[in-house]
Amino acid sequence: METTQNTAPVNGSDGEYTFTINYAGRELECRVEKNDDILDVHMENLDAKLQIEPDGTVHQIGGNALPESNIEFIKKEVLGHEV
Repeated sequence: METTQNTAPVNGSDGEYTFTINYAGRELECRVEKNDDILDVHMENLDAKLQIEPDGTVHQIGGNALPESNIEFIKKEVLGHEV
């Protein structure tokens, strides 16, 4: 997956992150709002809520189901972790 035209605060900071993500074979703009340990994910007509655990892992807690590969990609984009 590749990102283009990223806009974001410093990795890991609260705020809004925007990047391109490959979802279901299509390139979609993904907007993520980070607030403490919660990531609100918005893509086209999909919305999901992810939680960041103290150990750095991220898991989905609500919304449309996202593939694990997308969750890992979002984690890398927002937190700067290697996938």
